[in-house]
Amino acid sequence: MHPVTVTRGGSPLVLGFPHTGTYVPEDIRTQLNAEGRLLRDTDWHVEALYRDLVPGVTAVAANFHRYLIDANRDPEGVSLYPGQTTTTLVPTTTFDNAPIWETAPDAAAIAARRADWHAVYHAALEAELARVKAIHGVAILYDCHSIRSVIPWLFEGVLPDFNIGDNNGETCDPRITAAVRARCDASGRTVITNGRFKGGWTTRHYGRPHDGLHAIQMELAQSSHLAGEEPPFGLDAQKAESLRAVLKDICQDLIDLAPSLAR
Repeated sequence: MHPVTVTRGGSPLVLGFPHTGTYVPEDIRTQLNAEGRLLRDTDWHVEALYRDLVPGVTAVAANFHRYLIDANRDPEGVSLYPGQTTTTLVPTTTFDNAPIWETAPDAAAIAARRADWHAVYHAALEAELARVKAIHGVAILYDCHSIRSVIPWLFEGVLPDFNIGDNNGETCDPRITAAVRARCDASGRTVITNGRFKGGWTTRHYGRPHDGLHAIQMELAQSSHLAGEEPPFGLDAQKAESLRAVLKDICQDLIDLAPSLAR
């Protein structure tokens, strides 16, 4: 299994999918416990939500599961949210703080996974951002995520449908955040900007607006598109189509906005 799948397009928009993969090598899968083997914390069906929404979009998707190594964490293991509960570069628990390993990886195993999986994904993502920036003078990374809507260990209450993150305005031009927020507001769904999810390591690492590289994260509550947030995590076709209409407008708006960002 190759660590990453790249679908190349010609527009300035690049979609990142760090958490949709479900591959775990068999020798490592056997080290997971029964809870870990459920792969509960996958971003279920997120690629399907964004597939073929608008022409010309580049997509970079990690094929490996976040329990193998999390492609949206600092490779040095620095916490994204100091003082708040969160999972690590190689998670030891689910989002409910339930253990996932029978035999947890040691430092050498983590280092190997970082080189073989995490680094390969980010090399591909960086290459695609550089490619589209060379064409358009600007690149917009829209990092695609989802998470269960109720996870008391991570946050209180019920998560809004749309959770927009630009690390408090640091990772992209404010016009990008405004455009995304406007579409979310117009949908009539619940939305928050820079709430519990301000943008993960990917958004923060690549978001350099002064260099023509803009990054924004969208965390979708899984209640917005899944039939249920417990196994088997099936996609609700009617919910998905309604959500896809909003996501299509968001993607097109970002493509249309790009020329003004390059000037």
